[in-house]
Amino acid sequence: MCCAINMYLGSSVQTILFFLLAFFAFSVTSSVNDNVIEKTQFEAAFQGKCGHDSPCEQLCYELHDGMFECDCKEGHILHHNGYSCLELNTTMEPMLREELAEEEDILYQKDASFSAELDPGPGAASTTDETPPSPTPGVAAPTPLCHPDCANAGGVCSSQGRCLCPLGRAGPLCQQEMQVKTPLFSGQGWLAFPALRAAYKHVQLEVEFRPQAWDGVLFLTGERDDLAGDFMAIILYQGFVEFRFDCGSGVGMVRSEQTVRLNQWNKLTLYRHRWDAWIQLNNGKHVQGRSKGLFSRITFREPVFIGGRGNTSGLADKLPVERGMRGCVRHLHINDHVYNFALAPKGDALAGFDIDECTTDECSRVPCQHGGKCLAAGIGETPVCLCPLGFAGDLCETRLDLQVPAFNGSSYLRYPGLGGSALSWLDLVMVLKPTSQDGVILYNGHRTDGVGDFIAVYMSEGHLEFTFDLGTGAATIRSSEPVELGEWHELRLSRTGRLAVLQVDRHPPNQMVAPGAFAQLSLPLNLYIGGVPNFDMVSPKVRVRTSFVGCIQKVVINNQPLKIVAEALAGANVDNCAHPCVVRPCGEHAQCVAHYDGYKCLCQHKCSASASSSQAHATLPPATFSGSTFLHYTDPDILHRITSNRVSINMRFRTNSSSGLLLWSGGRLGGGGAGVAADFLALGIRDGLLHLRFNLGSGEAVVVCNSTRVSDGHWHRLKAVRNGQEGSLTVDNGKTFLNRSPGKLKQLNTNTGLYIGGMEDLEVATNHKYHRGIHGCISELILDSDHHVQLSWSPEAADRCGG
Repeated sequence: MCCAINMYLGSSVQTILFFLLAFFAFSVTSSVNDNVIEKTQFEAAFQGKCGHDSPCEQLCYELHDGMFECDCKEGHILHHNGYSCLELNTTMEPMLREELAEEEDILYQKDASFSAELDPGPGAASTTDETPPSPTPGVAAPTPLCHPDCANAGGVCSSQGRCLCPLGRAGPLCQQEMQVKTPLFSGQGWLAFPALRAAYKHVQLEVEFRPQAWDGVLFLTGERDDLAGDFMAIILYQGFVEFRFDCGSGVGMVRSEQTVRLNQWNKLTLYRHRWDAWIQLNNGKHVQGRSKGLFSRITFREPVFIGGRGNTSGLADKLPVERGMRGCVRHLHINDHVYNFALAPKGDALAGFDIDECTTDECSRVPCQHGGKCLAAGIGETPVCLCPLGFAGDLCETRLDLQVPAFNGSSYLRYPGLGGSALSWLDLVMVLKPTSQDGVILYNGHRTDGVGDFIAVYMSEGHLEFTFDLGTGAATIRSSEPVELGEWHELRLSRTGRLAVLQVDRHPPNQMVAPGAFAQLSLPLNLYIGGVPNFDMVSPKVRVRTSFVGCIQKVVINNQPLKIVAEALAGANVDNCAHPCVVRPCGEHAQCVAHYDGYKCLCQHKCSASASSSQAHATLPPATFSGSTFLHYTDPDILHRITSNRVSINMRFRTNSSSGLLLWSGGRLGGGGAGVAADFLALGIRDGLLHLRFNLGSGEAVVVCNSTRVSDGHWHRLKAVRNGQEGSLTVDNGKTFLNRSPGKLKQLNTNTGLYIGGMEDLEVATNHKYHRGIHGCISELILDSDHHVQLSWSPEAADRCGG
């Protein structure tokens, strides 16, 4: 073994001879434990002080001149690297302790070093390294002891006779199939993934690992397999994490300020942009670094290797370690891609060697299905599965038909970012039902480390807040009153330049002006709704660090409704809210659109049954309405009939309600009267009597059928006709009542479609003519004697309505 020892050099020859004897004894000890012929730098004394950041595995003692040394507990001896500990073989204990005691006096002789090569001797066993030993002169190389079946199964025989299996195989002769979810690396193993794409300027990486040794290669990729060109590596060296990268003109390095935690899970976050990089270990301090030279791009042609060096060479010239990592890796996330460690096509791995399952990981006992990712909880807690969009359950075993998304605090939905669409102005409308006082509802930022421009909507102590930063300081608007948990609320947000206005429900709006001179907002990253996958990306100026708990049913951005589920790029742990739309009450041919606790069925083209099918309409079950539910039709054929100069409406219905809206089609005024109907046609009930109302633009006509009270719970049939300015209404083939609209206008101009049973924002849209929809059933609706409108959306409707 070749070692170098820093020591104080005494003038006595006797001291030098004593050192040589002690060093020889130490080298033999080291070789007995390692069985490796290699060149290792041995620094028994380190600069600095003892503490959390020291590399000492067990014990640390401070020395003179700002130095410290490491030591080991009872039953262990110090490794030749000077900081880790090896379990002591009891048969060797007396001899080793005597030898180590002899060399104690000379370990720290100043300004001297010594190198020597020693043979471990044939047959020496290795406990920590299985790298093939260098051939010893005069000694025949040992013959591998592997069974031929090892090679037949794709395995490779190590110098110690162990069969190293390819990924997906296990057992002494690789005879067993194995699905790897959390890989365990031996120091010789590795996983290979496809080369990075579109990463020459920017890389964001997150990895969770459980190391069993202080040194090893964790991540490696580059331009060439001999590392002669560009490369990027994450290594463990002397217990610290080092990120080394070369853009073509010199190696840059970033080193963690604290050591990793052995045999515990560690989290490393890495961010590189051109020359610059930073790393963060276990929520510690961000440590920054910069590569050398003028070049700022890295070319990636080689695979991404995890846990070891793979097939690369030339590590000795670039890195202080060549051996792979010993330990487990359970999570790898690079540039928005979360890697699956299984062999392709089931996973992302192209190849791998000497990989076992990490049995120490609690997640190994949680078989998440359908691509779910296990999230390890704290000590003693059960891990949970983060389910992909469209699945739910403890193991993501349940397929979901998502209608109204619910978020549980570990959920989120991801969308394309707003980019430059919100540079100078932003309008946002959300309808949500929070069930927790704190949580991020919406976030879009500029950088993955939380620095720069951002917008955030969140719950804080029961209040709704909006915080934004244009680059010169954050501004926050807070709702005047806390919102009621478990209830639906409407949030309206408007930002123009530095001015932002926030309104919740019908409370008075609040406003805030951002500091500084900047007035534009740049948001290139993804937009997240319902939470975020990692709070490292969230600006520290956002006061809460938890995700939203509750339901979100409506999002409108810059007057464009967002299809919350259909337009999501990805998501996790999103379930269905307890809402009527979840049971798909609108059937196959209509879309259920949530409206607070109610809903509407949006029908297009396929929601009508032609009269040419003579019995189709006769067997359709009725539709039921609760006062807040309704059907909405936008079929052009239906709208054409409603707005023609003449239309007849034939409807069969029953209700116990003394008031309510049965049918509505109207237009909306612009300007100050936005949302209030101009022209309209309506059928409704007031004081138990049926009304026909219409306005063609010159004034309203009201036709009241006062001969029959229809709020008795029995089935009734109405016939309403509008012919130009004339309107007529008949109930149960009784007397026909007539009226005429004032003025000369005869055309009905509507643009909101046809509503049956009610509508959203009913009071405002009808100018307070009606206050709620009908509570009852409608079994038949015929327009112009030949167009049977399909009303049914629930197979149980007939039972509830009594046929």
